[in-house]
Amino acid sequence: MRIAYKTNLGVCFEGKAEEVLKSAHADVYRHAIDLIFTSPPFPLNRKKKYGNLQGEEYLNWLAGFASVFSEFLRAAGSVVMEMGNSWEPNRPVMSTLALEALLAFLNKGSFLLCEQFVWHNPARLPSPAQWVNVERIRVKDSFTHLWWMSTTDRPKANNRSVLKPYSESMQYLLETQKYNPGRRPSEHQIGEKSFLTNNEGAIPSNVITLANTHANSDYLAYCRTNNLSLHPARMPIQLAEFFIKFLTEPGDLVMDPFAGSNTTGAAAERLGRRWIAIEPDHQYVEGSKGRFQGGLLLKEGT
Repeated sequence: MRIAYKTNLGVCFEGKAEEVLKSAHADVYRHAIDLIFTSPPFPLNRKKKYGNLQGEEYLNWLAGFASVFSEFLRAAGSVVMEMGNSWEPNRPVMSTLALEALLAFLNKGSFLLCEQFVWHNPARLPSPAQWVNVERIRVKDSFTHLWWMSTTDRPKANNRSVLKPYSESMQYLLETQKYNPGRRPSEHQIGEKSFLTNNEGAIPSNVITLANTHANSDYLAYCRTNNLSLHPARMPIQLAEFFIKFLTEPGDLVMDPFAGSNTTGAAAERLGRRWIAIEPDHQYVEGSKGRFQGGLLLKEGT
């Protein structure tokens, strides 16, 4: 375990999350973190380079972090955890292990489920290949869940920070200041001024559509130049930015205990949040430095 590098706002540890969070390095962060945003290894039925457990072993491993995370969160802090789908070995049947692991995590950490989000990746390759491409008995699996959790009913959150542009029809309505009020087929009663206030944007839904097709970036170029392994399960930085903006304020502290290529740290740095990243794989840690070029990297390897 070591401090791999630092920036003006963050620090990246090389080591296992289990070890780093129990070390003296982590003591200063207890009850100080506003958001834990992370994507732990999924419970896949085929081993990946980034490491993934299976079955009961996976469930116990993930649930074991619940009480640890609680120790590091502020009273109004949040955990957002991405969990993908998995399938039963050699069967066209989905596994419930991810859901079982989520429930075990919630129970063990006394967490509440604030809201369920879906990240839809329209560019995702068809999978599982045997059932989708070969036998043609399933459609492609193109989304993952992001589970927003907290130990309180009212964690820090502000959807005004993640407003999206109004649609053309809404912009027209605001310009004309008129529409048809009254009862809708849904039985909702719409008043005469219900939709005439300009709130500088529309409230987003809990379905986030982002393609993950970047072929050129500072991270990719850095890894190729330095002959470093690319992390195979990178998320788009906009996904991390959405939750960081939604659930934190500038100067708050964000942690990713399964950092991979450190997308979370890079997003936090962009948005003026402090951050902590933890990743055990040396190649991925070294590659993640590519996200902090242009003078951002202050110190390497202690």
